[in-house]
Amino acid sequence: MDHLIELQMKGKNGKQAARKLATLSTLTKNQALEKMAEALEKEYAIILAANAIDIENGKGKGLSQALLDRLLLTQSRIEAMADGLRQVITLPDPIGELLSRDQRPNGLEISKVRVPLGVIGIIYEARPNVTVDAAGLCLKTGNAVILRGGSEAIHSNKAIIQIIAQAAYEAGIPAGSLQLVETTDRQAVNEMLKLNEYLDVIIPRGGAGLIKTVVENSTVPVIETGTGICHTFVDESADLKMAEAIAFNAKVSRPGVCNSMETLLVHEKIAKQFLPEMLEKYQQAGVELRGCPITIQFHQGIKSATDEDWATEYSDFILSVKVVKNLDEAIEHIDQYSTRHSEAIVTKSLENAKRFQHEVDAAAVYVNASTRFTDGFEFGFGAEIGISTQKLHARGPMGLPELTSSKYIISGNGQIRE
Repeated sequence: MDHLIELQMKGKNGKQAARKLATLSTLTKNQALEKMAEALEKEYAIILAANAIDIENGKGKGLSQALLDRLLLTQSRIEAMADGLRQVITLPDPIGELLSRDQRPNGLEISKVRVPLGVIGIIYEARPNVTVDAAGLCLKTGNAVILRGGSEAIHSNKAIIQIIAQAAYEAGIPAGSLQLVETTDRQAVNEMLKLNEYLDVIIPRGGAGLIKTVVENSTVPVIETGTGICHTFVDESADLKMAEAIAFNAKVSRPGVCNSMETLLVHEKIAKQFLPEMLEKYQQAGVELRGCPITIQFHQGIKSATDEDWATEYSDFILSVKVVKNLDEAIEHIDQYSTRHSEAIVTKSLENAKRFQHEVDAAAVYVNASTRFTDGFEFGFGAEIGISTQKLHARGPMGLPELTSSKYIISGNGQIRE
């Protein structure tokens, strides 16, 4: 099928489904989400078989270990996806929520209520769990969704969408509510960005290149999810054992995700005490280190960091390390290179903690905790549609309320404007 024809057909189906989906009861939507979760658990072997093909193809294409980890599905990861859907069930349905009500002097009653956005297009890369997260959140908020995943995950995504869509439709969700663009032709993305007749909003999830392409070329409104050049600053008063645990977790636990740390900043007064052991621990974990001139003196085998390194989201076992004079220099560095995603300070100083939280401009600002917590599931949203680093409409992990708009409902008894 020609990819433009496929997009237009799915756009039309999505728009028709969205009208019905917007009026469904919370009970119907929750029952569908449970059926989707059950179907994932029951049919996990089909998904794993499809994922194995994607993994094999990914290895053949030379994907990095971090990207392969993003792509990889296991039974436990599929169970986690099902758990995410069940957590969405437990969350309040925002649709129909009364945001405000006002009685005007002329007798008009003006109410503001939450409504779905409509048809959401989601463009993402090699993370098949996004397929489930997006479908669940969009369904709960009465939005139809058209998903366009990366070619690396095409077999996984096709298996997942077939299983969850069938379960949802059997539970009373209108056909066309959950759809996947099956063509892997890159041109399809460009055409999707111009699908204003059918799409109400597009949300890109992926690396800097994908997000830049979408933002610069889309005529459909975009909610920009950001890349993650995240920093951790170890202050002079930090508990160094705590700092070591946080800094290690922020980089090593899952380096391919957007909330992982890319730059470690260390106060010069504790650098000699903190860095040698910390750098050794990173190297033992397979992390390639790139450092400032002072950092290089503390350990063998560290490359000199360049301006490009400070401005790079590695999404891999690579870390930049810089020794700074004080909190001011740390904040200045973050301000220059941050993508406004997630930033952390490890400190015992209440004053420095407050300054960091107030002065650092990011969607999530941490004191004494790992940046890895910037995640819809960890924030109690069930799952997330993405992490927005922009300031219009939504910022940070986007859960159910961020997938809604509002409309005014006006009730009168014959008023006319004089």
